[in-house]
Amino acid sequence: MSPAIRTLESVEQRCVALRAEIAHVGAMRPGSLVARYRRCGKPGCHCARPGAVGHGPSWSLTHAVAGKTVTRVIPADAVATTQQHLAEYRRFRDLVRALIVASEQACEAHLATARTADEVVEKRGSRRRSRRPSSPNSTR
Repeated sequence: MSPAIRTLESVEQRCVALRAEIAHVGAMRPGSLVARYRRCGKPGCHCARPGAVGHGPSWSLTHAVAGKTVTRVIPADAVATTQQHLAEYRRFRDLVRALIVASEQACEAHLATARTADEVVEKRGSRRRSRRPSSPNSTR
């Protein structure tokens, strides 16, 4: 078996494995989860003291939808689940990128094996001899 065919088989196996892994991706969502702290503005509140962190955290999930940034407040009891969804989205995105790379490699390997097969095939010329075109001065 030629090295090009071995490479093609290994890349195709990688593509199959990546597709199988993508099929098992769970619930996911894109975006960034951010803990926000705010100051209420009341002069007697603990958040008004110098060096105070403020009230919070209040969790916000932001992501782009049709070119606009959308922000959604996430309840404190849903933060862990949201972090899992974000991690699953990142895993999905990485798997898709790896599948694209492997698929490109498979396409290149297909081309390489096709070129190798073409080189092996013996080219045969026609048995008829070609005629030279008549000269422009000819009356033929």
